Parts: sequence; C-alpha cells; structure tokens
Amino acid sequence: MRIGLSVYGTTFGMGIHPASGHPTITPRQLMDKAIAAGLEGVDLPVSLMKSEDTTTVAHYAQERELFITLETEGYDPVKLASAIDLGVSLGVGTLRKVVGGAKLGGDRRALAGRWQSFLQEVLAGLREASTIAERAGVNLAVENHQDLASEELLWLCEAIRSPRFGITLDTGNPLATAEEPVDFARRVAPYVKNVHLKDYQVYMSNEGYRLVRCPLGQGVVDFPTLFRILLEVCTHITMSIELGALEARHVRVLADDYWSDYPPRTAAQLARILRFVQDHAGPPEDWRTPYELKEPVKAIIAYEDQQLVASLAYILPLSAKAN
Repeated sequence: MRIGLSVYGTTFGMGIHPASGHPTITPRQLMDKAIAAGLEGVDLPVSLMKSEDTTTVAHYAQERELFITLETEGYDPVKLASAIDLGVSLGVGTLRKVVGGAKLGGDRRALAGRWQSFLQEVLAGLREASTIAERAGVNLAVENHQDLASEELLWLCEAIRSPRFGITLDTGNPLATAEEPVDFARRVAPYVKNVHLKDYQVYMSNEGYRLVRCPLGQGVVDFPTLFRILLEVCTHITMSIELGALEARHVRVLADDYWSDYPPRTAAQLARILRFVQDHAGPPEDWRTPYELKEPVKAIIAYEDQQLVASLAYILPLSAKAN
C-alpha cells in the first residue's frame, strides 16, 4: 500500500483554482512536493501534461521511484484511449476517471428521468475503453465522485467484467450518495484499483446534511477499518491524499424529489445513514471554510497547508502500521 499526493486538496496552493492567482504547479513540482511530504507518488491530471515532455516527466518519476496515477474525466472511449496512451508513456498503473452526471452532493435532479439512459451511455463508453486498457496493460478506474452509488459501480464492474476495469474509492464521497463509508468500501473492495483518502465533518441541515472538509482522522471516516478491509483484497493498492473541496457539499436527502433516480433503498438503509450522520454531526456553528468566508488567498493557502500537514501526521503512521 503506497500513498501519494493529489492536487485537488490544495487547489489554491497549487494554482489549480482559477481564483488563486498562483501559477499552476508542474508535474515535477508536484512530485517534489510529494517527496518532501514523505509520500511515494502523485495523482497527475491529464491537463497538467499539455505543455510537458512526456519522456522527461516519466524519467523524473522513475528515477525517484514514484508511482503516477493519471486523472481524467468523461466516458468517451476516444478521449479515454488518448489518455491511456499517455498513461502508457508515463508508466502509470491506473487511469482514474469520473463520469459526472450528478451535481456534487449526489444531486441527480438535473437528469431527472434521464439517469438510466445516461448510465447506459456510460456503460457503452467504458466497455469499449476497457478493451483498450486491457491491451495497454493499464487499469481504468471509475471514481465514486459524488455521482455513482455503490449499486451502480458494482453494476458497471459486473457488466464489463474486465480485469483492468474497476473503481477508485474516494473514502469520504459515499456520504454524498447517502451511504456509510465503511459499508460502501466493504461492498466495492473486490473491484478497487485505487483510493482517494478523504475525510469529512458533517453538519445537519433542514434538507439533510452538509459535508465539510477536514484533515484525515478528524472527521467521520473510520480509516483503520477501511485499511483492514482493503488490505484483505488489494494489498498493493495505490492511494492518494485528496482533501475535500473548499465548498461544503449539501446532501439533500430529505428533499421530496431527491431519490427519484436513485437505486431502490430500504427504510432500514436510509435510517442507517441518518443515524450515522446524527451520531457524528458537529454542533451548530459556522462550518464555512476560509474560501466560503471570502478570506484572502494567503489565508486560504495557509488553511490548505495546515490540513495537509495534519493529514500526513495522521495517515502515514497508520499506513506504516497497516503495511
């Protein structure tokens, strides 16, 4: 089990967020940052490779014995084929991708009545892309990006049935599809190819609950149990620290029209997630991040950095013990 660094938990400090005003981090700078943090790899967005020499970046990683997980989005097999080719040139083991469709927070209402046809389009595109990934020897992993529920991820894996197709498990995102993180991980574990390490604090709302970013180990995710589950089925898995977004995610599970395009859930399942949220909910307080409070860029970067440092202090000893 090796842990790397994603750009998406520190988007201001790495110049990923357009409001940061900072130059966008380069692949080599990202790798240097990972090494300085005591990590063993990086999650590298395809977009960061636009002006880069692929051979140079690949050699830089190989010389430092770093893994690269390449990140992209969508389900167009032509676009994914191009990303797979790039991944082969970089020596990556896994191409992680998101399919979208739902708004963050698990909200499918924008595709009301069209969700099932959307899923069929996703299946067709990923099935074709998986054949390409098999020939290339690269894993194609779909993330639970606050869009697909565990039922749908399992359906994709069982329908495609490729040894190179699987799941990128984001440890915090199950809450956005009204699922308890450990239950979610246990269900999808046989198909997990890659992991994003994320934690959330939760706050109740009139329509459901909000997910607010926090350092790993300071939220609701039970990482020791997750590690035990994953190590039973995928010992050599790669993971990356990806702290939550700077905007809270509102999961409106109590809205009248929220559930119409979700897989059938029992009353017991809904009761379980609501009980989990209530048991872990923070006291009523201002949950907004410095970004949401419109604080200066310098304060937002300091906030990101502090959370990354705290996350490293928690997760690296836990990983060493698990390994």
